[in-house]
Amino acid sequence: MTPTPRIPSLLSSPSDVPLPAVLDRLDRLTDWEKRPRGGMRVGLDPMRDLLHRLGEPHERLRVIHVGGTKGKGSVCALIEAGLIRAGLRVGRYASPHVESVAERVCLQGRPVEDARLAQALARALDAHEAARRDGTAGQDATWFDVLTAAALTIFGEAGLDWAVIEVGLGGRLDSTNAVGSEVAVVTNVALEHTEILGTTRAAIAAEKVGILKPGAVLVTTLPADDEAGAVVAARAAALGCPVLRPAISDGAAIEEENAALAGLVLDHLGRSGALGRDGAPLRANLLDAAARASARLPGRLERRRVRTAARAVPVVLDGAHVPFNLAAVLRDLARAPDLSGPCIALVALAGDKDAAGFLSVLAGYGASVVATEMPERRGHAAAALRALAAAEGMEAEAVAAPDAGLTRAADLAARRGGWLLVTGSLHLVGALRAATEA
Repeated sequence: MTPTPRIPSLLSSPSDVPLPAVLDRLDRLTDWEKRPRGGMRVGLDPMRDLLHRLGEPHERLRVIHVGGTKGKGSVCALIEAGLIRAGLRVGRYASPHVESVAERVCLQGRPVEDARLAQALARALDAHEAARRDGTAGQDATWFDVLTAAALTIFGEAGLDWAVIEVGLGGRLDSTNAVGSEVAVVTNVALEHTEILGTTRAAIAAEKVGILKPGAVLVTTLPADDEAGAVVAARAAALGCPVLRPAISDGAAIEEENAALAGLVLDHLGRSGALGRDGAPLRANLLDAAARASARLPGRLERRRVRTAARAVPVVLDGAHVPFNLAAVLRDLARAPDLSGPCIALVALAGDKDAAGFLSVLAGYGASVVATEMPERRGHAAAALRALAAAEGMEAEAVAAPDAGLTRAADLAARRGGWLLVTGSLHLVGALRAATEA
């Protein structure tokens, strides 16, 4: 049998590949972030074929793999910050991005340079095209497969101590699940992507815990007697994997929950013999105030403002897109003394999201809604969101264009002495973040 040709390493790749041109090649592939997901192909064979052609870069990595309904991006960033604080070399893969695709691939807490990302993407795309010529599984690789393969290629050739990998969607069949890991984190489980992952928390938990591999440890907030927690605990028992749960007080803030999970991961690694550059075991107290500050991500409880003719309006950017997550966000924001006035929420939601449930949560907090929508994204129409909000008894209007929606929502907040929440989609946050200021 003829061996599969390997794509040359980054070290031998040209250094002048322009990123926009490579992204144009990438954008010709199927991107399930922009399409209805009911027809998503399942299986990891395309991803494995790409990685094989790229020299199995993931096999050179020590991986911490993080999934869950909410908080997974922030938990990844906190783990990354703690490992960097210990003097280690770390890569982090995240999704989606807010403003630039390079945000998804970070080395030492910073997005990779455009040239380096372009080279890796070009190699992954070449691998995809070679698979098409050969008629192998990689011919069916998607946009996210190729980007994930590029990220793992960068990490595999960067001499990392650790790679922190965020699940894209679900877990078991996610592109990132081609990696092995020493720690698997399932932050929590709520109803999301039900057309793909299942219609119960138990079914969704079974998909998310699919990232757990034999020999790894599972870290989760889910109690064993919870519907979803029982599923992940049973999977861990079947694989012989220990389960670790952080001590989190009732009503803890989102940031505290995320830090507790990340700290528990670091403590476990330290107890297992993982050392920092100074030779000391890794530990939770690496997450000091400076490390936590460095781990704050754009679009996650991000505080900014918008200037209007009347005054500067406080703005919170948060990509919450399920009722469970939004409720936690609003609970935390209710504790902020500078957000005591009425809330005007600028909302866009993807078509597969529970719009009625999401708006019901906003109604419970007395918010008014300006509904908008994202061009080129599969989503609820602004008029439909306005109607659902009105059915909840909320004051609501529809402004289809996001920039015009931001202007309208900010003006309402300014006149009423209130504040603005931009939510429902990280894509919406990314489109509008530059129109706000720190």
